[in-house]
Amino acid sequence: MLLTIDIGNTNLTLGLYEGQKLGARWRLATNYERMPDEYGLQILGLLQHSGCSIQQLDGVCLASVSPPITNRILQACQMYLHQEPLLIDDKVKTGIPILYENPKSVGADRIVDAVAVKTLHSVPACVVDFGTATTFDAINAKGEYLGGAISPGIGIAADALFSRTAQLPRVDILRPPSVIGSNTVQAIQSGLLFGYVALVEGMVDRFRKELGEEMQVVATGGLAELVAKETSVVDVIAPWLTLDGLRILWEMNR
Repeated sequence: MLLTIDIGNTNLTLGLYEGQKLGARWRLATNYERMPDEYGLQILGLLQHSGCSIQQLDGVCLASVSPPITNRILQACQMYLHQEPLLIDDKVKTGIPILYENPKSVGADRIVDAVAVKTLHSVPACVVDFGTATTFDAINAKGEYLGGAISPGIGIAADALFSRTAQLPRVDILRPPSVIGSNTVQAIQSGLLFGYVALVEGMVDRFRKELGEEMQVVATGGLAELVAKETSVVDVIAPWLTLDGLRILWEMNR
């Protein structure tokens, strides 16, 4: 079995694969105070709860955009799982040309997503990842990673409204009853959700003008389903796309 780990700034996402099939999967809060022993015990507990022993693990593959957490997870895997994880970086074979001015500056999760889309879906494609940041990544018809766009995530926008205003409350990111909110909470929820829907629609339209009308749109990340339900521009909702990409890269680099 393969354990895949995606270390984000906000969430820590893990998935357990048996062959190509994703079984147990977890989305946890990234905790910058947690030490390697704590992460190790937590991961070990999750595996045991799913019925997987460390003897059944064939390997661990991880991608990270949070260097402080990366070393702690690596240590946790070494000490508690007795595994040396495959860390996705610029030395790993990806099978996808990166046409960025500085390929080393592209977040590992963005490349992993591109690999998953190229392998499992179709290109040209635009990958919309709803994470701490909302990212738009472009893969052309040749399967080359071109780059994309980065905007603040919905969570960041919600936190900014709460912290930078005197009277606006912190709200859960949910669908309000209507676009026109009848109270402050609903008004904020409308602005956040439908505002980001409009952002996605506008960016997809602009990407399509550069990539071509046949461009497929794949949405991933924790809020992918919530946003994608409100628009017709998303072709595929793949909340665990990054984990699929990690599994593909593991197989490619064994």
